[in-house]
Amino acid sequence: MNSTSFSSLPLTPALLSNLDTLGYHQMTAIQAQSLPAVLEGRDLIAQAKTGSGKTAAFGLGILQKLNPAWFATQALVLCPTRELADQVANELRRLARAMGNVKVLVLTGGAPMRPQIASLEHGAHIVVGTPGRIRDHLGRATLDLSKVQTLVLDEADRMTDMGFYDEIANIVSACPTRRQTLLFSATYPDDIRHATASFLIDPLEVTVEAQHDNSQIEQRFYEIGFDERNHAVARLLNHFQPVSTIAFCNTKVQCRELADALRAQGFTALALYGELEQRERDEILVLFANRSCSVLVATDVAARGLDIPNLEAVINVDVSKDTEVHIHRVGRTGRGGEQGLALTLCAPNEKKWVKLIEEYQNAPVEWHKLDELKEDEYAVAEPAPMMTLVIQGGKKDKLRPGDLLGALTGDAGLLKEQVGKINVFEFQTYVALDRRIAYQAFERLNKNSPLGGDFGAIKGRYFKMRFIEV
Repeated sequence: MNSTSFSSLPLTPALLSNLDTLGYHQMTAIQAQSLPAVLEGRDLIAQAKTGSGKTAAFGLGILQKLNPAWFATQALVLCPTRELADQVANELRRLARAMGNVKVLVLTGGAPMRPQIASLEHGAHIVVGTPGRIRDHLGRATLDLSKVQTLVLDEADRMTDMGFYDEIANIVSACPTRRQTLLFSATYPDDIRHATASFLIDPLEVTVEAQHDNSQIEQRFYEIGFDERNHAVARLLNHFQPVSTIAFCNTKVQCRELADALRAQGFTALALYGELEQRERDEILVLFANRSCSVLVATDVAARGLDIPNLEAVINVDVSKDTEVHIHRVGRTGRGGEQGLALTLCAPNEKKWVKLIEEYQNAPVEWHKLDELKEDEYAVAEPAPMMTLVIQGGKKDKLRPGDLLGALTGDAGLLKEQVGKINVFEFQTYVALDRRIAYQAFERLNKNSPLGGDFGAIKGRYFKMRFIEV
């Protein structure tokens, strides 16, 4: 029997059968190195990136020993952001499908407390949440962690970067001393090792090197002068014309400046960095994922945990001093069998970091000249293909994606292909529309509104609507 096969693990027949149905046959590197120890009940420190399969590595450990008949919080997974918490919870639900009634509850900020408290009153087997919101529930005594058997700290380095250490320490102290603790982190510097030492007992340490598939990703390096960065990014975008790009910057100031410079040249660009409010962050990610924003200018900390499908290009606006960070940035493109493009700008003082990249990947990088790229001084950047309509109504108003699609293809007369992603949140809904017909569709939705031009009809009810201009 293959040692990387899930069937080689001591998992219940129900879990193995479901893994087979999901198409999970062979373990990823992180799963193969950590799951045997996790299933034995050992504590774990695992260095692994987003996309490495780590959720199944801790998720299967949680589910193997979970008792669905016992309505107590038996596992807690702490994540740095709401997006990652949602991703983790959805994956846990998929892994638990064959086990019957396993309740996975998400507790994050940016959502009202009352529905969360009501859900907790009915009990949850697994809680996935952000440190701040978990702390709030502990303070109100609405969450009981005294029965937790497995505690997972996901992206521990990022939670520490975001200033959550004190909250995490309080949450750990609310869990039983006898428990299993699993810590996952993209990096594991000495300060985090020291800070988390008291949370773990004799942990197994596992490191999975980050590499990407070079056959799927074309990497190009461009040498530039010190003051050419913003101009060089615009030039690359004009030449390669990717539909969606993440441009990585080392600082939030640089992020904001580059996004402003690109917008001034007609690109639909937005900046994503650590100190944004959750609502702003959510909105930016919706606009980028639904193709209403073509360029996301982001810091590494802000972009961690994002899983953007069909990302055509990555631009390293400056070379990262950490080789693994560079590999992680580049590995965001060229996923799912698609071809990807990774473009790196390098000032003379950054060549030493490029040498480290060459050593790490055991191959020289490919240098190109910016002057090779044709530059049309009259060229106007193509705007993003979609525009986002925000509707002031959401789950609380019982709005569903099907209702909106019906209104847009019915009353507004659109074709299905002209409607993009529909994201329904608690109080707001975001709908991506083909930019060429967006305003026309909006006018049709609200042409007979008795409440004025900002209101449109959906299933016989009127909701306030507006476009987000990027």
